[in-house]
Amino acid sequence: MKLNCYLCMLCVLMAGLTRSAPSRADEPVPESLLKSNKASEGNTDVATSGFEMPYHATPDSKDATELVISAGGLASAGNSRSLAATAAGKFRLRRGSDQFGAGIAANYAESAIDKGQGLQTTVENFQGKLRYDRFLAGSFAVFGALSARHDSFQGLDLRINLDPGFSYYLIDQAEQQMWLEVGYDLQHDVRSAEAISNAAADGWSLGKTNDRHSVRGFVGYASELSDSVSIASGLEYLQGLDSATNYRFNWDGGLNSAVGKGFSIATAVSVRYDHNPIPNVEKTDVITSISLVYHLL
Repeated sequence: MKLNCYLCMLCVLMAGLTRSAPSRADEPVPESLLKSNKASEGNTDVATSGFEMPYHATPDSKDATELVISAGGLASAGNSRSLAATAAGKFRLRRGSDQFGAGIAANYAESAIDKGQGLQTTVENFQGKLRYDRFLAGSFAVFGALSARHDSFQGLDLRINLDPGFSYYLIDQAEQQMWLEVGYDLQHDVRSAEAISNAAADGWSLGKTNDRHSVRGFVGYASELSDSVSIASGLEYLQGLDSATNYRFNWDGGLNSAVGKGFSIATAVSVRYDHNPIPNVEKTDVITSISLVYHLL
């Protein structure tokens, strides 16, 4: 898929709401697993194949309830005609060693190049994700995630991913973390009628549904370079168990910079590579976003 209008989704406006309460848990949890990020990652892709970036919190705020919402858009008329809108929301509930997270996102864009043409849809996806983490003794944690995605340009009426696994922190400090995650991925696709008919026209026979079983590995790194600048990056590899040609790479990177009281700028880049997509679908998607972030509390 060619995301010709991903630049239309730049400058996303975000509002965050955070509320924390002191922990009553007796078992100590590593500080870097709990502290809240100072700036949003700026990414409106919640049903990604990649793993979640870690939450950070001070030791006296293990219990927390967080809600973050974002919305933005761009419209142009005249020689260049386009319309784009994006919205997302994330929720996190932490009680002791248990954490629950949820996220939703929607991205939509239309554009026209020639003056005589009408607007055509160039981006359309809707996503949702649920995740549960259980923090164990030391640097270990286990998790399970469930995500759903509708993407017209990937030929998907629905994609569901089920991801259980565990994580281990190689570096676990307040200002710097490096961690590994290993798990299993079940991907269930429900393909669109248009994708099936387009493939048939090119001599391919596609079923309405398809399942992929994969093992997955991930390495992530996050660092607060200063009180106002932080970076985060993660690389994931998924290897299909049923076919050697079914493998995927996913990379995410972000840079967050505070620009004033309550305000920060978040820049994020996501690269998604599928070595064996359905016919007529590009192997690589690249999504770039620049967000103006405002934290109420």
